[in-house]
Amino acid sequence: MIYDFPIDLPQSADDGACNHLVGKTMPTIKLPSTSGREIDLGALAPGRTVIYCYPRTGKSGEQKIHGGWDEILGGIGCTSQSCSFCADQHELADLGVEVFALSTQSPAEQREVVERLQSPFELLSDVELQFTRALRLPTFEAAGMTLIKRLTLMFHDNVIEHVFYPAPSLHESASPVVDWLIGRRDRCG
Repeated sequence: MIYDFPIDLPQSADDGACNHLVGKTMPTIKLPSTSGREIDLGALAPGRTVIYCYPRTGKSGEQKIHGGWDEILGGIGCTSQSCSFCADQHELADLGVEVFALSTQSPAEQREVVERLQSPFELLSDVELQFTRALRLPTFEAAGMTLIKRLTLMFHDNVIEHVFYPAPSLHESASPVVDWLIGRRDRCG
């Protein structure tokens, strides 16, 4: 794995902050993407879409944003979360799922992440917190920034049908998503 983490990281507990999301239809919100286009989240392609959200990714060698970052539940591991989705990109594509990543970082910061990680997915910038506020996503404050807690939203025809929150383990964030999608496919024939 690219990064080493303390082995005794506390596990996030489900605090109910996403209980209101299942069944919610995506509102029309346009966010800038690392591809240079705007994505209208209220007009996602028919079928299934995955949006995994994370607080922020740091740059290699960059000092952490504050001394207690490792103690923030769901703060550490954003790069590993993205790497997990990148590693499972072929399975996700085979399942016919469109995948986006989303954080409150600026498009410029996100473009650096895409280049460094060779991400096949577009990253969406919610720097103005439009998406975060519209869906009332769980957040936390660090170094004067409002950051989204790690979670994954599963959409079917623009309606949230499942939420992975708190996000699964750091190194296998995408595996439960793939398993869930396979289960949905198998159940629907």
